[in-house]
Amino acid sequence: MLLAAYVGYVGLGAGVLQALERPAEVQAAQHLLQQHWELLANHTCLRGPGLQRLIEGIIQAYKSGITLQGNTTSLGRWDFSGSFFFSISAITTIGYGNLSPSTAAGRIFCILFALFGIPLNLVVLNEIGQLMLLGVQQCARRLEELFHRQKKASLLIKTCALVTGLLLFLLLPPLLFSDKEGWSYEEGFYYSFITLSTIGFGDYVIGMNPDHTYPGWYKNVISLWILFGMAWLALVIKFCINFLE
Repeated sequence: MLLAAYVGYVGLGAGVLQALERPAEVQAAQHLLQQHWELLANHTCLRGPGLQRLIEGIIQAYKSGITLQGNTTSLGRWDFSGSFFFSISAITTIGYGNLSPSTAAGRIFCILFALFGIPLNLVVLNEIGQLMLLGVQQCARRLEELFHRQKKASLLIKTCALVTGLLLFLLLPPLLFSDKEGWSYEEGFYYSFITLSTIGFGDYVIGMNPDHTYPGWYKNVISLWILFGMAWLALVIKFCINFLE
């Protein structure tokens, strides 16, 4: 029964996503094809195979973090702050997929780094989560001593902890992303949840827009936000697991 519910839930998600996303995918494909033929028709000196190679080269360069800006290219994804952010995304298993090592030495190091980093990250997240939980329990005990109502005190503290976590890790960060990235609030909220849940699609990643100038503290603060936010969301997910079980 549990397996049937699991498969049914996944199937439901697949059906809804197909209904929502498939028309947009078809429309985007048609628009791209139309632009391709219009470009070839308006610039007869261009050849189809040559244009295709250029497009593939641009896509590959973009995956490596290089974009064209006039007659120059933009770099910066592998500076220290970018590398630090990549390290966080690797050991937290977020794995955005927008950036990855391109050298053999970098890939080998990434394997070894993640092999020891993932357990270390899990230990740190567990300790942070335990400290958060301990703080909630201590606050509940103090309220219980004041009002002599254990259930109401526990419910009140858990509600406050949930609301505080929602504000700090899901509701307020999109405002920062709107300011620094130019995203809408909905896009920032979507990025926040996809990141903290370690789903990490990679369609939205902070600090990757070559047209924006980011302060030096930005990626470091977001790295800390990811660490503490994952610990908080892990506690919420744990409560959900206990409820489902």
